[in-house]
Amino acid sequence: MIALIVAAFHVAGLLTSIHAIMTTRTEQGAIAWAVALNTVPYLSVPAYWVLGRSRFQGYVTARRGEMAEIVDVREESRAAVRAFERPDEEISPAVRAAQLLAGLPYLTGNSVELLVDGDATFASILQGIDASEEYVLFQFFIVHDDEIGRQVKTRLIERAKAGVRVYFLYDEVGSHDLPGAYKEELREAGVEVREFHARKGPGNRFQLNFRNHRKVVVVDGRVAWVGGHNVGDEYLGRDPKFGHWRDTHVRIEGPAALGAQLSFAEDWYWATESRLDLDWTPVRSADGDVPVLILPSGPADELETANLMFVHAIHSAKERIWIASPYFVPDRPVVTALQLAGLRGVDVRVLIPDKADHLGVWLAAYSYLDESAATGVDFYRYQDGFLHQKVVLIDDVVAAVGTANFDNRSFRLNFEITALVADRGFAGEVERMLEDDFAKSRLMEPGEYDAKPWWFRVGVNLARLTAPVQ
Repeated sequence: MIALIVAAFHVAGLLTSIHAIMTTRTEQGAIAWAVALNTVPYLSVPAYWVLGRSRFQGYVTARRGEMAEIVDVREESRAAVRAFERPDEEISPAVRAAQLLAGLPYLTGNSVELLVDGDATFASILQGIDASEEYVLFQFFIVHDDEIGRQVKTRLIERAKAGVRVYFLYDEVGSHDLPGAYKEELREAGVEVREFHARKGPGNRFQLNFRNHRKVVVVDGRVAWVGGHNVGDEYLGRDPKFGHWRDTHVRIEGPAALGAQLSFAEDWYWATESRLDLDWTPVRSADGDVPVLILPSGPADELETANLMFVHAIHSAKERIWIASPYFVPDRPVVTALQLAGLRGVDVRVLIPDKADHLGVWLAAYSYLDESAATGVDFYRYQDGFLHQKVVLIDDVVAAVGTANFDNRSFRLNFEITALVADRGFAGEVERMLEDDFAKSRLMEPGEYDAKPWWFRVGVNLARLTAPVQ
């Protein structure tokens, strides 16, 4: 009996390794899984089917089949915004390729507000919810039943009772501890509440590795909020463990808000198999004409959208590329792009936390210090609390604010969304914000890693090896 079980595991390991070789997106990942699946199949076979896949096949299949209705929405929205499209020759080379990856092109006619930290972000979002007239689209990776979570719930219930359609979408893993009573109270008030569940469909039953990491609010198809905050008191600096929580969001009013709306509509269709009746008429902002591109990305994309976007931006930078990310565990193409940028004289700075909320990711970031420092890449560790913002500044013309971190999870496993703003005035605001962050950080010294004890360095390298599943 035992011999049969052992043989079954090895056969399963062989067959699964073929699947891994055919579908894993990186050569390193394919080799690692193939070796593990054929040598220790007892552990690696179940691990692969839970953690191994980097392509959300269920979502891919749905896009080709039952989500075909969303293609109609995409075409409808693209036709509606044609008058606001920015000519190709006016788009910065740093982000020109990103437009080909997005659902909607760069759109003009927007006003953009930089929201620094939680108080400004949630004050703006709550004000926007209160001003809604037709509908509110509300999507977050994490929603807590705490002070800010209850404030959000109260405002959404008030709008629902006033006749506004409210759609509430949360990730099943990120919000696993959201109480049923919280959701039921929303439903009783008329709010449509759904979870984004990666395990939907027979082929995804044990797939726990995908996350919908997007944080999106859209009001009436005219205003959108995108950025790093989740709904929780810690994001307003109320957690004594982390203290000040440094994060960034952006408020976009104008035609580009439809890009965030399109992303939500597709995720909602996956969760509910129903199409939302939304307004796709673009409305120009009364006080701005800023070009904005909304770029959703995720494991159902044909290409690795987030990875391509960042690599293209780094290669295109001529004077500076500043990156702020709480999790910095990039793959080889990103590391190479940063090194090349440093070698050609670009001011390359990477801002990461000094405090750790995920030990493995925090340790792995150390492994990039020495190999990049020699090429002119500077690493800063933020000292004033915990850094959670996801911001990129390219020269003085383009800034990106969104949900994607510089790690394998955001590049390949998470559904993310990024706002790319091509405006010198906004880039100047981001520059001043990041300069203030650098002033509250320490520059890491080239020999810092080598000075650490041997056991620390072993931990760093082990953490880097596990980067693909962190």
